[in-house]
Amino acid sequence: MSSVSEWIVREYFEMQGYLVSQPCKYAPGGRRKRLEEEIDLVVVNPLIGEQRFPDSMIWTTADLKSIPRAVVGIHGWHTERFYPTLLDHIPEMLRFASEESIRLVSRRMGAAPIAKILCFPQLPASEKLRTDTLKLLKQKGIDGVLLFRTLLVELVNGVDINKNYEKSDLLQMLRILKNYDLIRQPQMELFGSHKRRRPKDKAPPTEPASSSSGPV
Repeated sequence: MSSVSEWIVREYFEMQGYLVSQPCKYAPGGRRKRLEEEIDLVVVNPLIGEQRFPDSMIWTTADLKSIPRAVVGIHGWHTERFYPTLLDHIPEMLRFASEESIRLVSRRMGAAPIAKILCFPQLPASEKLRTDTLKLLKQKGIDGVLLFRTLLVELVNGVDINKNYEKSDLLQMLRILKNYDLIRQPQMELFGSHKRRRPKDKAPPTEPASSSSGPV
């Protein structure tokens, strides 16, 4: 997992009022990760009470208002889409959502319900593949999906160019880019298809008046 991708996810959850913990501070090399090393982040929002899952599996920031605690898996392949076949090649990427993993987290956080959130860049473009992917993730124990576009839009919206984010290089960089108009506040018209204005219908050319000259 890229440290930049984790950085984005951490800043996003902190901006939403979550306390963020990273259980594993090292990158195991030359061997398969142990179960406790598969969990990227654990997040807790003490101001949220009862847990309620949204109807959709693709979550927005508003959906998090009913999620008090969660384990988070992060996969930042930002030029790739998440297909069901990916799990055939890397099945361990969802080990963080297994019952054994949740039991490990519960030893730290208590026995209250814990949501399982997967963060990745994009779903398949095909509607059928999108549906199949989300259905498979649900079967594998994932409660919700947060796309990186959602995270980045919220971070851009939340950054104030008049504040100096000296304690966060990521937020400071976003602030500088916004200050120089290199990134702008996301607006619907920026991402939708623009309808071209139809040119006004031109009046048909006027035929020259015929000369009514009499016979010579």
